Amino acid sequence: MRKICVVTGSRAEYGILRNLMAAIKADPELQLQVIATNQHLSKLQGETYKEIERDGFTIDYKVYMADDEAPDNANTTAKSISRGVSGFADAFDALHPDLLLILGDRYEMLAVASTALIYKIPIAHLHGGEITEGAFDDAIRHAISKMSHLHFTSTEAYRNRVIQLGEQPERVFNVGALGVENVMKNDFMSKEEIESSLNFQLTDKCLLCTYHPVTLSNMSSEVQVLNLLKALDYYKDYHIIFTYSNSDTNSQIIIKRIQEYVDRNKGRCMFIPSLGQRRYFSALKYMTAVLGNSSSGIIEVPSFGIPTLDIGDRQKGRIAADCVIHCGYSIEEIKEGLEKVVNYPSKAIDNHYYKEGTCEAIFNIIKNYPLENLVQKSFYDLK
Repeated sequence: MRKICVVTGSRAEYGILRNLMAAIKADPELQLQVIATNQHLSKLQGETYKEIERDGFTIDYKVYMADDEAPDNANTTAKSISRGVSGFADAFDALHPDLLLILGDRYEMLAVASTALIYKIPIAHLHGGEITEGAFDDAIRHAISKMSHLHFTSTEAYRNRVIQLGEQPERVFNVGALGVENVMKNDFMSKEEIESSLNFQLTDKCLLCTYHPVTLSNMSSEVQVLNLLKALDYYKDYHIIFTYSNSDTNSQIIIKRIQEYVDRNKGRCMFIPSLGQRRYFSALKYMTAVLGNSSSGIIEVPSFGIPTLDIGDRQKGRIAADCVIHCGYSIEEIKEGLEKVVNYPSKAIDNHYYKEGTCEAIFNIIKNYPLENLVQKSFYDLK
């Protein structure tokens, strides 16, 4: 029986992986192993590992990385990576996985990939080849690609980039984005169910906002988020749902400033650690626009036919649909961007990240691909 170990460190990533995890769990020839880490185990981030358990999955190992009591700085982040490496080593000693499945570019994935490399555990990596010039995630993503052995990219351009990194073409698969396919399969909640679960009214003017630290920016996260909030003051007729920032350095000042803003604007604004994927996708159906700097605004949101205001450089370099409006960090630039998205014409949008059968394609490969000698790689030179 092939043991496939899925590592998840955040609410957003788990939502993307959930259907694939369910397929692995349901197959009698496979054994699903789940490691929860980082944000999932943080009280500040809402202890979202409980969502994994509510969905019927067993968490086989917990690797604690985040220190909720530590200062919000680079020293804390670096030390959390160190704790992760130590914890993943213990996890691998306990679980002995045959294949590791990881997604994206978070620093917890750098920790687990580095550990798996030493343990000679083959890695299947999702969403390699992408570009996000404003964050150190960009370098982490490419580093993970070089430590991985099977690659599942979300577009053909990203497949070509992974090959450009020296990966063998027969190990790199353009399958589309799982998150976009999940939109098509989502069990949508009604408007009334959403409002009841949130205790929040969804009007005909609603915005959803998620803002993360821009880890390579020289501009302070506090100034960035204050500019965003000042720009939103010009749109007081809109109801706004804010979701928590991730756990990157300087996330706590972002969360603090947004919480203060929500406290000053009770009734029309709310702040929640995580909507969960089902409720998040359901809420998007009633949004005028999405704003912030989350990858979801570029990858999944266009499938709803609504615009995204992508602020700053965090997602700079990603392939984006026409409905994704980019703007700078200043109050005036954000105001101008908001004016564009709230007046964006409703229309069908071609999502670059959609490809039919994404989950099935990944599942069939990770189930059947020969693992013998997979960890030994030769560099592929472009002709």
